[in-house]
Amino acid sequence: MNSFKKDFPIFKNNPKLVYLDSASTSQKPKQVIKAISDFYEKENANIHRGIYALSENATKKYILARETIAKFINAETNEIIFTKNTTESINLLSNVLKEILPKGKNEIVLTEMEHHSNLVTWQEFAKKYHFKLKFIPITKNYELDYEKAKKIINDKTAILGVAHISNVFGTINNIEFLVSLAKEKKAITIIDAAQSVQHLKINVKKIGCDFLAFSGHKMFGPLGIGVLYGKKELLEKLPPFQFGGGMINSVIYEDATFLDIPEKFEAGTQNIAGAISLAEAIKYIEKIKIEKIERYEKELLDYTLKKLKSIDGIELYLPKKQSSIISFNLFGIHQHDVAQILSDNKICIRAGHHCCMPLMKKLKTQGTCRISFSIYNTKEDVDKLIEGLKKVKEVFRE
Repeated sequence: MNSFKKDFPIFKNNPKLVYLDSASTSQKPKQVIKAISDFYEKENANIHRGIYALSENATKKYILARETIAKFINAETNEIIFTKNTTESINLLSNVLKEILPKGKNEIVLTEMEHHSNLVTWQEFAKKYHFKLKFIPITKNYELDYEKAKKIINDKTAILGVAHISNVFGTINNIEFLVSLAKEKKAITIIDAAQSVQHLKINVKKIGCDFLAFSGHKMFGPLGIGVLYGKKELLEKLPPFQFGGGMINSVIYEDATFLDIPEKFEAGTQNIAGAISLAEAIKYIEKIKIEKIERYEKELLDYTLKKLKSIDGIELYLPKKQSSIISFNLFGIHQHDVAQILSDNKICIRAGHHCCMPLMKKLKTQGTCRISFSIYNTKEDVDKLIEGLKKVKEVFRE
């Protein structure tokens, strides 16, 4: 698996780089970079707007990209909506879902480990429509309390929003169980898959969720392209999120009618190169196989945890079922100081609240140090991290 590092040009250009911040954004393989440059150098044209060959070819590639992404998560092609990122996908839903929520339901259930994009969005929704927010708590093992979830999800629950994997702990949540609880109460279910789609096999039909959102840039794709999956029967009921070119069926001065899904939700010129190169990222993942990625990252996780546990004065936030994210703190040393000294040694980690400020308050800390892996990481990277952490301790011992 170490051989895959050669697929990522950034490591050739920065041979000493130890990149352990893939939960923030992943590095890009040369196939994806080439797809972007090829589009702008050889194929650049708008889609659905030209009868000339260049435009027709761009349109064809855009359509094929949607098909590739749909197949990757076992969805229908017209159930895939292109957005900017996970955040915009969730915001899209918060702007249109009120139209189809049943009367008498006025509660939104989230979890205590949600990213701000799946928290603040619904806070604003709740303020606007006078809904009540309820939270599934975390246990002392940094996992969701599923027994309490059974009581919190009730007949008043209109929406369940939950992260598949915590961006702080790496906890792999039992989303199928939570979705089944919500479905019993006829609630709308929304999965934030930003941290899972690049690490675990995603099957939206098996999960049973109504909506699922993810970002391209966390799964070897480019910045600025995201995906919202939605069940066809629900997307068809929802009104458009934005208005303009590309989503219009017909217009008169007094009124307009709109295209069917997915175009109904894709007003204006889209990120065509982003969609095409995201499809290339998925092809790259499929060539390796997601199961192989999962096995390798688990091996790297186990190796890293063993090494970290040997460091005195380290606090690890470890769930039982964990993906390739580890949060920790060094006793008496601020997270930003840890990250800065590691950075001085070409080691990239994340330090702070990770867009989870209420969770940090619950943990009684300002933040954590976070490391997150991908297939381009190696045991050698981990060894350099451990040496870097020892240097941090030496600096603060002086």
